[in-house]
Amino acid sequence: MTHTDTADAELAGARVRQLTSLTERLSERLSDETAAFEARRPQDVAAGLAETQEMANLYRRDTAHVKANPALLSAAPLAERKALIDATRLFEQVLAAHGRAVEAARVISEGLLRAIAEEAARARPSGAAYGAGGAASTSDGRAFALNRTA
Repeated sequence: MTHTDTADAELAGARVRQLTSLTERLSERLSDETAAFEARRPQDVAAGLAETQEMANLYRRDTAHVKANPALLSAAPLAERKALIDATRLFEQVLAAHGRAVEAARVISEGLLRAIAEEAARARPSGAAYGAGGAASTSDGRAFALNRTA
């Protein structure tokens, strides 16, 4: 092995270890967030949201860089590459569970908003709206909008 080969292997190994560490930390963070959602405590997630987003962006950038240039990791020791593969598989499972928990929290929140809006509409006196022919409309003319970009 030449000096260049050794340096390439060391650099590739360092990249693999760094990406494995990031993947494991992000998996742990998303697992904690999933547990908070499942415990119906989404407010516990809010404090660390910026850090989670920063880690996710770093992960996206690094994995896109490796995908565009797989040779960056090819010289790393096989055991380290396998550890990265295992960490990535676990991350994908954690990410899927996190997505389900976030979706469930969104559905619950929207349901609560609808229930509150319906109750508020029932509590207010009916607004009198007139149709095109001048007759009073039987439907509620008030509007309520839900933001679906959660």
